[in-house]
Amino acid sequence: MLAYPNAQVLDITGPLEVFGRAARWIRDHGLSRELVYHVEIVAARAGPFATSSGLRLVAERGYRSVRSADTLLIAGGVGHREATADAALHKWLQAMAGKVMRLGSICNGALILAAAGLLNGRRATTHWAFLRDLQKSLGVGVCDDAIYIRDGNRYTSAGVTAGMDMALAMLEEDWGTPIALAVARELVLFLKRPGGQSQFSDYLAAQFSEDSTLKGVQLWILEHLAEDLSVARLAERACMSPRNFARHFNHSVRMAPGQYVRQLRINAARRKLEQTPLRVRQIAQRCGFGTEESLRRSFVASLGVSPAAYRERFEGAARELGTQAAGARNRGLLNGAASTRQPMRPRRGAQIR
Repeated sequence: MLAYPNAQVLDITGPLEVFGRAARWIRDHGLSRELVYHVEIVAARAGPFATSSGLRLVAERGYRSVRSADTLLIAGGVGHREATADAALHKWLQAMAGKVMRLGSICNGALILAAAGLLNGRRATTHWAFLRDLQKSLGVGVCDDAIYIRDGNRYTSAGVTAGMDMALAMLEEDWGTPIALAVARELVLFLKRPGGQSQFSDYLAAQFSEDSTLKGVQLWILEHLAEDLSVARLAERACMSPRNFARHFNHSVRMAPGQYVRQLRINAARRKLEQTPLRVRQIAQRCGFGTEESLRRSFVASLGVSPAAYRERFEGAARELGTQAAGARNRGLLNGAASTRQPMRPRRGAQIR
């Protein structure tokens, strides 16, 4: 983990705790005799530094002495501006990018990667407060509502706790879902957040409604996307006339009921395309579109791509990551003396009892 003065303490310690806890869990459950992850904080120079909260952490060594690693993460924080302008750091990151299996950032650490030219042509995200800054740097490819994004071997995440979501996803890639779920339970975290991997999840947005009646209707919609969600049906649930309900909903939510329902259904379909092997026809039915063609038209109108093309984008990223990982193993990068983590083990989920 690359850190610097005035970095966000949880950006640093959160992801590292996921890997550290996983290493202990895997060893304690007899799946490895050794710790399979070794975590380390590096900075411009070895020694203590103050985080933005005032807590002091210790960098074990200066980053210039690091020659190889399996996973390199860059923390975010209010001190990111100095790191973003540090040409020497950019040069080191560029050199490391060709050596690591995974290169990623937490929060506005993405701006440091972008300044070093390491997100060019990639899809990326960051904390919502810094999305405009990232857009200025990259121009295109910025995902404005994601907890984390993986594009090849580049990983970027939203702020603070989202770094732990991303670390859990990396753990799941390495060791499978059962172990990732076990570690998430020990840390009292969701392996997959309710409402999907979104900074502004539909569940969260519904909870922000100031009208208790509408809040209940919005949350009910999320649980019944495959059902009849006409204005008449929703108005009946709110104990209002359809005309009064539509006017009240539009005023409070700043969106017509039909538009709101369509947005929720598209978001749900996106998550299923990303996270499940369901066929497009099944997704269309489960998300309330009825037919595959109806889902396709809605996707093209809203996102500019078909559901099949949308899914292919994520599957392509997974294939690229697998190819790069295999290449790194073949080059022996995982066994370097300066590696900060033990070599990745193959997925061992089947051994969980």
